[in-house]
Amino acid sequence: MSEKLVRFRGGGFRPEAKRGAGLVVFVVLLLVIEWGTRAGWISNLTLPRPSDVGATLAGLAQSGMLWTHLVPSLTRLVVGAALGISVGIGVGVMIGLFSYVRAGLVPLVAAMFPIPKIALLPLFVIWFGIDEGSKYALIALGTFTPTVVSTYGAVDNVDRGLIRMGQSFNLRWWSIVRKIVLPGALPGILSGLRVSLAIGIILLVAAEMLGAEYGIGAYILQAGSLYDLERLFAGVVVLSALGVLISWIVGQMEKRLLVWRG
Repeated sequence: MSEKLVRFRGGGFRPEAKRGAGLVVFVVLLLVIEWGTRAGWISNLTLPRPSDVGATLAGLAQSGMLWTHLVPSLTRLVVGAALGISVGIGVGVMIGLFSYVRAGLVPLVAAMFPIPKIALLPLFVIWFGIDEGSKYALIALGTFTPTVVSTYGAVDNVDRGLIRMGQSFNLRWWSIVRKIVLPGALPGILSGLRVSLAIGIILLVAAEMLGAEYGIGAYILQAGSLYDLERLFAGVVVLSALGVLISWIVGQMEKRLLVWRG
């Protein structure tokens, strides 16, 4: 009697990469919009033709204005997010490890988290001036609070059985933190990083719409005031591409840092 191989049914819960699926959906959506605007059942006053937006982007790149606006935006995002995320991870780890820090800071973080950070922009302008300082501060605060929450939540979710196992082998406190707690919390920290950086992009645009001569947000504001939909959507496309790039970078970090997950 021959043996019959039974497939592992739990494999369906493991995500598999489907290359090209996202690109196909994106291209189909653009083709539908292009056809709709040319056929007339989508008004050009509502949505511009994707081909016109592409031509506007190409013109911006050729003239150099794309980089004139993109470089300041990237600088503000990198500096502000680096400050907010680095401090947020440090504070989140401390909240997860020390009871007194948790008791003192969790209520403060809970009070800060629901505050719309955009509403604090006028206050930051008064404190730090209308130049770069207020923009850095807004992005830093906006990325700080979600990073703290995701980090100490990730530390809390580390398997306590692994910690007790380390204690049974008489590992020192710092060794348990370095070899068990931080690696176990890293997936949650990286997942929170996606959310924090997305919030950072939103706040970047808001900050640049107030008192910035150059930047993607300032470019979108100028296009909107002139009701130039091609330029406006070109700026939106740049922001979307920036979000996709950041998501890809975080994904590469996950592949390199979380190889132990298999």
